[in-house]
Amino acid sequence: MDIDKIIEEIKFDDRGLVPAITQDAETQKVLMLAYMNKESIRKTLEERETWYFSRSRQKLWKKGETSGNIQKVKGFYYDCDKDSILLVVEQRGAACHTGEFSCFFNEALKPENGKTDILKELYGLLEDRKKNPIEGSYTNYLFEKGLDKILKKVGEETSEVIIAAKNKSKEELVYELSDLVYHVLVLMVNENVGIEDIKEELISRREK
Repeated sequence: MDIDKIIEEIKFDDRGLVPAITQDAETQKVLMLAYMNKESIRKTLEERETWYFSRSRQKLWKKGETSGNIQKVKGFYYDCDKDSILLVVEQRGAACHTGEFSCFFNEALKPENGKTDILKELYGLLEDRKKNPIEGSYTNYLFEKGLDKILKKVGEETSEVIIAAKNKSKEELVYELSDLVYHVLVLMVNENVGIEDIKEELISRREK
């Protein structure tokens, strides 16, 4: 990859900036819009983690440098006019400073049958909650109490799922399974096990 050639190809505005749209590689969800200059593009391509240029602070900034919610770059594209960039990333935690997975959460019009990877979004929110605690949060209560408390809740929710299944109530079973999934995701975040780790294990089993 010739980084200098890529930078020469891109058309920057009179401030030396180009807009960059960031998209999640797994969910295909648009995460954020920011700006890049030559230096941030170079650092992004060299490190394979996103760097942007802040127009308000007039300086480079690395996504996740303080929050830990880094973006691993999986793809880098520029459009036909060569004046805008698309970054395809593996988002760690929440992309938005508000704690939302994507900055585009203000819904004005929703497409019919719109799909989202709610498990990945929830995992990202749980990661952010662990790094940025909120007073009174049940999730933070679990993280504060630690592994034993989380395991106790996983065990309790597993028992509730068994009872719901024996009761032959689909509504009850869905409710209890949802509780179990939430607590399992809390356990995964606490023990630094990612959704991709589970997917890779299941794929390896399928191939056997």
